[in-house]
Formats: sequence, structure tokens, C-alpha cells
Amino acid sequence: MAPALWISLLTATIVISLTPGAGAINTMSNALTVGWRRSVWGVIGQQLALLVHILIVAAGVGVLVASTPALLTGIRWAGAAYLVYLGVRLIVAKPEPEEDPERTVNTGRWELLRRGFWVNLLNPKAVVFFLAFIPQFIRADQPLLPQYLVLIATVMGVDVVVMWGFFAGAAKPFRRYASTPRGQRTLNTVFGSLFIAVAGLLLFVH
Repeated sequence: MAPALWISLLTATIVISLTPGAGAINTMSNALTVGWRRSVWGVIGQQLALLVHILIVAAGVGVLVASTPALLTGIRWAGAAYLVYLGVRLIVAKPEPEEDPERTVNTGRWELLRRGFWVNLLNPKAVVFFLAFIPQFIRADQPLLPQYLVLIATVMGVDVVVMWGFFAGAAKPFRRYASTPRGQRTLNTVFGSLFIAVAGLLLFVH
């Protein structure tokens, strides 16, 4: 990939990653719940979903998904339902007893990774987006594998830095507040409501 083209890819990826969405909400929620370090497992799960989306588009399956309204609608509803489930679960979650501000909730790495994976995977707009995004940076007259490897490394690398370094980092100042039952209820309600709001956008904003 030519340097100028890669710089364009890098710039576009940074702007896209900084745009708040379900992934950012999930990352901040995890950082408040389990701490900044352990929240990386949710970020890793989100990256695995991004990888699946890119591979789907590269394999041509994305065209089928985007051109099949019933399939796209089904994925959209499944994604919205999962976000609502996460939101409701947060809102009704029982607060932990007041402890040290640096407490760590017993949430396993696998659960964090799995939740991050499904949050990003069940987003049909990601497939449609990559269908429009990827062709801008892939040259059909050049070897495809090196180009896709550069694209995957750039997209996932930037998203890890933005999600873990920016969004998870932004949650750090609220950790002390999240250590009290009242603070937990407030933050759980806020993030739970945000999950439900994103679900609504997923369904009704086309």
C-alpha cells in the first residue's frame, strides 16, 4: 500500500474510531465495572468482530448481506435486541457493597471478550460500512493479501488505541464514584440507557 494511501486510511480510521457508538459505550462501561486494565478483554472481543466483518466483505458475503433486505433486517433486530438486553441488565443490576475505589468486579475475561465480540458483530451497518470503506483502499491490480493485512492491522490497531486508550481511559476519573452503591446505580442507569438508545438508533435510523 502506497504511503499516501495508508495515511488516508489511518486518518479515516482514527475519525471513525473516535465516533461514539455501542463499542465505545461497552468499553467505558467495562472500564468502570472491572477497571481499565481488564477492560482490554472487551476491546479485544470488539476487534475480533471487526476482523470478521472485514473478512466477510473481503469474501464477498457482505454484498449478499447488504443486498438481502430480510437478512439485513434480521441482523439489525438481533443486534438491537442484544443491546437492549445489555442495557436492561445494567439498569437492574444490584450494586456491589461499598469498597475500595480500586475494587475489581468478578467478571471473567471470557465474558468481557464475548460481550465485546457480539456488540460489534451484531451491527449490520458495519458490514455495509466496510463495503463502502474497503474498496477505497484496496487496489485490485495489486496483490490483495498484503493490502488486506495492512488494512486489518491499521483498523484494529487504531481501534484498540482509541477504545482502550481514550474511551476506557476517560472512564478512569469516575472509578471512585463507581465504588459506591449510589454511584453504581447512577452509572449503570446512564450506560444502560445509552445501550438502549443505540439499539433504537440501530432500528430506526437508516
